[in-house]
Amino acid sequence: MDDRTKLKEELLTQIEQLKTPTDIKLGSPITDIQLEDKICQDIDGLTQKLEAKNPHLFPLCYAIHLLDGVWHLQYSTSREIRSLTKLKYGLKVGAVYQVIDLKTQSFFNQAFVKHRLGLISGYVLVTATFEVAKDNYAPLPDKRLNIDFKKRYLAIETIGGLSTPQLNPFKIVPARNPRGRVPIFDITYLDETLRIGRGGDGGLYILSKSETPFYPLPVKTITY
Repeated sequence: MDDRTKLKEELLTQIEQLKTPTDIKLGSPITDIQLEDKICQDIDGLTQKLEAKNPHLFPLCYAIHLLDGVWHLQYSTSREIRSLTKLKYGLKVGAVYQVIDLKTQSFFNQAFVKHRLGLISGYVLVTATFEVAKDNYAPLPDKRLNIDFKKRYLAIETIGGLSTPQLNPFKIVPARNPRGRVPIFDITYLDETLRIGRGGDGGLYILSKSETPFYPLPVKTITY
């Protein structure tokens, strides 16, 4: 086992061990606000060591095909994901997926939400398109994507265990891009089963490639 594989296994094992039984059951990610500072520093240290051993130094040039498919969020320090851990009224975030389609240069982020007593379940979904960022000083595409968020879907899938197709989704609104700047995302590590990235605000995302053979999207049609 080489050093990169050891670091990768150590990072994913540490993240998995920090999850509660409920997190594991629901497939929920964990965030830094749920952990002690020392543990967060350990995760960040392992992440930086793994990023330094990125097998694809120009992922958007030589390994962009690896982005395609369903990714399952395991750990994040981003503001959006941290806010999901503060849900009220007994609601808890479940699995968070990112589904990337290279052919259309689009993706959607989907966060499932469930009540602790099973009273209600639903999801929040955000669609977006992307393009490889261009740098006049760089001869090849590097690691940065420019993002354009499109729409936000809010949906309730079940109430009291009963399906609610009329509420799936119940609201569709424009997604908000930051004023005065283009949202960016840097891919700092990429292989066949793991992706690490950092948003424009510095938020860290660690995602594993999902083995689910179908997209987790409940609604039949979404538009960008």
